[in-house]
Amino acid sequence: MITLRELYRIGRGPSSSHTMGPHAAAQIFLDRFPQAQHFSVTLFGSLAATGHGHLTDRAIYAVLGEERTTIDWQPHTFLPFHPNGMRFVATMPDGSSSEPWTVFSTGGGALAEEGVPQQQSAEIYQMNHATEILDWCNRTGRSYWEYVQECEGDDIWPFLADVWRTMREAVERGLEHEEVLPGPLNLRRKAVSYLTRAEGYQASMKSRGLIFAYALAVSEENASGGIIATAPTCGSCGVLPAVLYHLWKSRNISEPRILRALATAGLFGNIVKKNASISGAEVGCQGEVGVACAMAAAAANQLFGGTPAQIEYAAEMGLEHHLGLTCDPVCGLVQIPCIERNAYAAARAMDANSYAMFTDGQHRVSFDKVVEVMKKTGHDLPSLYKETSEGGLATEWT
Repeated sequence: MITLRELYRIGRGPSSSHTMGPHAAAQIFLDRFPQAQHFSVTLFGSLAATGHGHLTDRAIYAVLGEERTTIDWQPHTFLPFHPNGMRFVATMPDGSSSEPWTVFSTGGGALAEEGVPQQQSAEIYQMNHATEILDWCNRTGRSYWEYVQECEGDDIWPFLADVWRTMREAVERGLEHEEVLPGPLNLRRKAVSYLTRAEGYQASMKSRGLIFAYALAVSEENASGGIIATAPTCGSCGVLPAVLYHLWKSRNISEPRILRALATAGLFGNIVKKNASISGAEVGCQGEVGVACAMAAAAANQLFGGTPAQIEYAAEMGLEHHLGLTCDPVCGLVQIPCIERNAYAAARAMDANSYAMFTDGQHRVSFDKVVEVMKKTGHDLPSLYKETSEGGLATEWT
């Protein structure tokens, strides 16, 4: 596995694969052909099907310039390598054209080319499965975050501090805004109303309401193009911050412990990214919100004092009970059902944590097995349920 710096990315929403990825690809192509007079960009498959709602065109125009860029949308053409394909061609001052460059946005803001090794960063984790890392924890008496530190080095902590600051600020900004989100759905922000109502309840209901409010706050910031941290994607960016922010506020947990929980969460997200996918266009929303729930459940369980076995169990439940979740955004916007799903998954992460804490951590189906099943399930899903807005909930709204 590669560094957590490639999993936690700080940038603007609403989509890591449809906004961050194309933005980065456009920048790479511009750097290759800075003197070009015109750019032709073709978007394929899922990237084209929901690109308008995900602001893909704006992300590309922001780099290449709208006045000299033409975008061709091909939503029904799926390139074999990945559903999120892009092809760039530059026209030079003498009228000649560059060789076409085809690149794919593979989830979480990452890019890949067919036939080219996907990992641009070095492999720094020797163990790539939860089972073997759990065995290492049991043998050495150390925890998951210590394995992250061993592989990443001490300089991972300032990076995770930036990620935590971004998450915290996204929650707090989101709790201040009350306006309608951009797009044709005219969806009004709900975070502040949930926060207000939560304060009127007693303990357990108040706790649940606050988690909802924090998740809504971050997800609504993402939907409006605000700055967030992928965890593991933009579309699922509200789950982990909601859980961490709630525990930080309600239990006075120190920042070093929050950062260790972030490291553990990132490790489980990295395992999925390495062995399956975190791309909604490839495996559906189980790879986004499902993985985010697993990450948050692992982080919460560590903060509650769970053993390595209990932490793995919490993560396993977080993902297992999202298996088969489709990606069917209404109008291609990261709003319905995405925002609500983040809030619900944050609460489910806390439930997975609680359930695991009542056990000794022993269970029949490992996290690794669920990751394997998630990958197979995702590949079996028809394309209309994988970020194309051609099936599921997306067809119920015009």
